[in-house]
Amino acid sequence: MTPSSIAAVILAGGQGTRIRHLLPDLPKPMAPAVGRPFVEWVVRALLAQGIGEVVISTGYRAEAIEAHFRSLALPGLRLTCAAEPNPLGTAGGFLHAVEASGLSPEGWLVLNGDSLAVTPLAPLFAAARGNEGALLGLRVEDASRYGTLTAGEGGRLVGFAEKKGGPGTISAGIYLLSHEVLASFPAGLPLSFETDVFPSLLARGTPLGLAAAPTGTPFLDIGTPETLRQAEEFILSNADFFSPTSSLLP
Repeated sequence: MTPSSIAAVILAGGQGTRIRHLLPDLPKPMAPAVGRPFVEWVVRALLAQGIGEVVISTGYRAEAIEAHFRSLALPGLRLTCAAEPNPLGTAGGFLHAVEASGLSPEGWLVLNGDSLAVTPLAPLFAAARGNEGALLGLRVEDASRYGTLTAGEGGRLVGFAEKKGGPGTISAGIYLLSHEVLASFPAGLPLSFETDVFPSLLARGTPLGLAAAPTGTPFLDIGTPETLRQAEEFILSNADFFSPTSSLLP
């Protein structure tokens, strides 16, 4: 798989309950950062790495996301939105977006509309080679907010551990999946990547690679009031990541 042979699905359907009081009229991915919605920076990061086929899976306040991207024109971007009829879970929303898009690329890049890892995706593509997909892992000093990932021989994913304090490798919420592996997803809705899809695939023996982002990779998940306040500085500090040629500031 190469960037030109895949399509990206951005998951932007969550309720954002922990920060709803700070964004009463907006879905979490539309939180403003440097004059643009946070999810737009996710889209620009994809474009900067050669990925221009994008589907956004929307849910809560879907109309706000759709209206923004309807008015946005970026060279090389082909973007559509697919609104969930009801909450489907992360993997359920992804499958709904895939079906609604009508696309059949070689693979699918899945990522969140409310988090960003400032790192090249080349290691993820390398880890997917010879596997049915790959997850991007981040080494952090405190993994207490996240479950951790474990790798086996050859760098393949072997399991998930419960949330615990201390250092660990967490999922960056960025997955590269072959189109064919979608047929092996468990049946039923709602469907979660973390608790349903990946454990089921591993139990079947489906080979999934685990790519390691470089140590110290900047990462932000805007899911708490504290991290939401960091969004502006995060984008400003990593402005070059969103375009190889310009600062993209308003």
